Amino acid sequence: MLKFLSALVLAAGSPQAFDLAAQKPPVTPANQVLVLGTPHLSGIPKDRYPASFEPLLAKLAAYRPQIVTIEALSGMQCAYLRSFPARWKETVADYCWDVAPARAATGLDVPAATAEADTLLATLGTAPPASTRRRLAALFLAGGEPASALVQWLRLPEAERRAGDGLDDTLVAALEKLRTRHNENYAIAAPLAARLGLERVFATDDHTSDLAISDPSAFFAAVQKQWDNPASTARRKDGDRLMAGITAPGGLLALYRGFNDPATFPLIYRSDFGAALRDPSPQRFGRQYTGAWEVRNLRMVANIRETLAAAPGSRLLTIVGASHKPYFEAYLRQMHDIRIVDAETILK
Repeated sequence: MLKFLSALVLAAGSPQAFDLAAQKPPVTPANQVLVLGTPHLSGIPKDRYPASFEPLLAKLAAYRPQIVTIEALSGMQCAYLRSFPARWKETVADYCWDVAPARAATGLDVPAATAEADTLLATLGTAPPASTRRRLAALFLAGGEPASALVQWLRLPEAERRAGDGLDDTLVAALEKLRTRHNENYAIAAPLAARLGLERVFATDDHTSDLAISDPSAFFAAVQKQWDNPASTARRKDGDRLMAGITAPGGLLALYRGFNDPATFPLIYRSDFGAALRDPSPQRFGRQYTGAWEVRNLRMVANIRETLAAAPGSRLLTIVGASHKPYFEAYLRQMHDIRIVDAETILK
């Protein structure tokens, strides 16, 4: 009997892998996702920082996204990370908005502020009074969502951008500071969302995969050693060339076209994660690093997918550091009713 069963298995051949990406039923409308790879604007020297992002904003507005997501930790994830300082104390310090001033002004902690904001958004209507927008801005700040607070602030008429309804003078000053902050979440995502009449952006970053490293100096030394390679040199030269022309006419769009060119994807891999995988350290530090990176991207994409599950048939824009772009697109292509939008076409 065993010989007979073995013969049947051999006759059937090897099982075929189930190709998720090939299962694309003709749903109408499909979810459309544009992944905009970006340099982190905080790293641009002040003398090269664009005076206006209007050329890019106009291109993105023409795509008409109904959902905008950003590379930022949500207030609720930060609340979770704060509950485990033994592992995530540094992550909180590096990536989480300080909610203390907004909590003092509103009397609400992150979960309570988030719940009230969700309730307000569900009943907002098309023309809410300025008092409601000020309240939402205060709630978003208390909930650890400063980019969404800025969306509400920008949607207010200039004369209504003042204290009240949960906003005190400290929070008003914080919102005004965000307007000029060199960060893509505040310089691109929030103004775009406000222009399009959206009520918020969605923070979809995830740092729960940040490693508890026993020997940080050895870990970073091992990974940085692998980053010293020809692909990194070539990638740096390309970035410097694009950045050098950013203030020239057409320079901003040329920069974003370069950062979203699929030809750069292999270079990103060879310079960084592929190099790290070859780390010879006995602790396999490079594989730890790459593993955490893959987990982070998977969780970020899951967060993006969650926003689309709640609004099927939407056009979504996700703004994320350029190194994430190839991973995002590869993972998103596995989703049954998602179609990737060509960034090069949008940025023409």
